[in-house]
Amino acid sequence: MSSAPWDYIAKLVCIGDSGCGKSSLTIRLCEGRFVPHHDVTIGVEFGSRIVPVGPPYSNASRTTSRQSSSPVDSAVDGATTTTTSTAATTTTDGNSEAGGLPPPPVVPIQNPTSPPQPQKHMKLSLWDTAGQETYKSVTRSYFRGASGALLVFDLTRKSTFQHVTDWLNDLRQIAEPDIVVVLVGNKADLASPNAPLSPTKDQQSTSTTGIGGVGGGGNNNNNRREVTRQEAEEWARRNGVLEYVETSAKSGENVEMAFMRVAERIFQNIQAGKYDLNDRRSGVKVPNAGSGVSAAGSKAVRLTSDAGRGLGGGCC
Repeated sequence: MSSAPWDYIAKLVCIGDSGCGKSSLTIRLCEGRFVPHHDVTIGVEFGSRIVPVGPPYSNASRTTSRQSSSPVDSAVDGATTTTTSTAATTTTDGNSEAGGLPPPPVVPIQNPTSPPQPQKHMKLSLWDTAGQETYKSVTRSYFRGASGALLVFDLTRKSTFQHVTDWLNDLRQIAEPDIVVVLVGNKADLASPNAPLSPTKDQQSTSTTGIGGVGGGGNNNNNRREVTRQEAEEWARRNGVLEYVETSAKSGENVEMAFMRVAERIFQNIQAGKYDLNDRRSGVKVPNAGSGVSAAGSKAVRLTSDAGRGLGGGCC
């Protein structure tokens, strides 16, 4: 009987206000596609993806994608590992996912006399939680046993950014103290990086002529940004978040980078002995722990809103 194609399984939760694109980010990672219209998540939906962690993959990522990393990371953890926004994770058959994502970079062996270093793989068990206030009491219960989290807000809605503090407080009250958190500003395709902030609704209503006012010109059509990168990075620094990443579930920009940053830090924590791999509350398991997951259960799965299924063997 073949062994599982992964070395570790980690539970990650996607949290944030409703409509920020949490489900779209998860589907983009698991299935390599974009869903323009997704039903509101009720309770939790599930997905999974096997990704490479640690060297040699992380060594190649560090040297090929330094420009993709956020300045927040250097302030938080001393500029450790970086990953590329286009570095693909692997499926159970070793092929890249749908959507044209390239395979992980191949690292040449530095010393021909040394045996190649085996690549470690981690199965990310993704819990996409509901963002509506109605389900918040239920959503909080899913934070238990998570080893990582993507805290998502909508770059075109300032109110969703203002609520991330509440989400982080709830997460840290319930999850383990060492949970790895990345702040994600989604819908970057609607937010030009170098354009000024889009006007408020009041400004738009008083600037319909388009002559010298903030509501005029073509900029509003191309840029709906209401949160600057600077203020998001500053929030991440103040709150001890690993990194700030701007993503687009529509284009796929930086989606893998956001998830891989969490996975790499979890792997570093595993190497440092911060998790009890036989304790489900730690959020990380090894193949022979718990109820035993088969290789057939580790392929990427389609999201489902049934809270009792979809984990393919059960994570933390």
